[in-house]
Amino acid sequence: MLDESMEIRQISAAERTATMFPLQTYAFMPSPWTEGDEEAYEKRMPFFSTAISLIAEEHGQTLACAAALRMRQNVRGKVHDMAGVASVASHPSARRRGIVRGLLERLLRQARDDGSTVSALYPFRPSFYARFGYVGTPRHRIATFAPEGLAHLHRAELPGEVERLSMRDGFAEWQRLHERLLGERHGFAVYDETRAAEFRDDKRWVAIARVDGEVVGAVDYRVGSYGGDLYASDLLATGPLGRALLLQFFARHVDQVARVHVRVSTDEVPELWGTDFTVTTEAKVDQPRHGGAMVRVLDMPALTGTAAGSGDVTVEIPDDPLVGGLWRLTGEGGHLTVTKGTATPAATLTVGGLSGLLYGVLDPIEVVTRGLGQVDSAAVAPLSSLFPRQMPYICADF
Repeated sequence: MLDESMEIRQISAAERTATMFPLQTYAFMPSPWTEGDEEAYEKRMPFFSTAISLIAEEHGQTLACAAALRMRQNVRGKVHDMAGVASVASHPSARRRGIVRGLLERLLRQARDDGSTVSALYPFRPSFYARFGYVGTPRHRIATFAPEGLAHLHRAELPGEVERLSMRDGFAEWQRLHERLLGERHGFAVYDETRAAEFRDDKRWVAIARVDGEVVGAVDYRVGSYGGDLYASDLLATGPLGRALLLQFFARHVDQVARVHVRVSTDEVPELWGTDFTVTTEAKVDQPRHGGAMVRVLDMPALTGTAAGSGDVTVEIPDDPLVGGLWRLTGEGGHLTVTKGTATPAATLTVGGLSGLLYGVLDPIEVVTRGLGQVDSAAVAPLSSLFPRQMPYICADF
């Protein structure tokens, strides 16, 4: 329960610099901040004009803040509006008072009322966000290798070509590839046009792979130094040919960089990119700086139409103001239907338990062993059929 003197209100992007900037900078950046940091932050604010930005004030002082970025995400083949929670910070003197809890509860409710079906965030501490119904997803992997390990690709005559562009020049094609993958890959998420526009001016290269004029792959990157390392973001490809073209491009840096670091999804197997190929593939989880995204459901009926196996089961989600209640989950013709339930529930799930099943990171037995619900033996098979294991690929940082 918040103090009566505490007020939570929504602010515009223009107000973020005066209210949210000091809290965010203290929480996430080296501090005290240097001259020019505030001006740089203010210049970025037009890209946050579509975000839901909330602050908690007491006697005119901003004590905590949180925001939801408007995004879209593929969940088992259906693209939903998604709230990307970010900018969660509080003044040290205001911590442990339930202020951030009040902010997040209102933020998630408003995001749901504005049309978001699901939400995702990167946690500073997963156990904190688990209290709000979030469940963890896999962290991306970093593949690190020397370019000469891909020497066999120098000789490969691949159909297609790779063009190196500045991010500004390659942004339109890079963004279109993201939109294509949004419709194809479970878990993939993209920003709305307003927020995404900021990345157009990133000081990074983007390599665009094309076959017969069609973009089949892209990766943005920077070179640390001559004889040093190349640091790439997500290796995005529509299939094996797009991946091969991008790896061939990396191989051509053999006399320029010592190592390549590139982000890959959990279904990539870099050790199979070549014979006698030396590579380290690592997913470093080290809170609060390195961790996988967490996700949760905000609207149960809106999940109707999601790809699902066959099954019919009623579940109960207790004590959640957004999705609590009885729900009948029916899979028929390859799609899920969610309706209000009336039968005795065969499973009692937390929001995290239900979200873990939906996103494919947990099966019914793991839901029980993780303490995220109770599942009758008769419900294990239909829940497993409805929500088969399927690891999401969440490449967006927010």
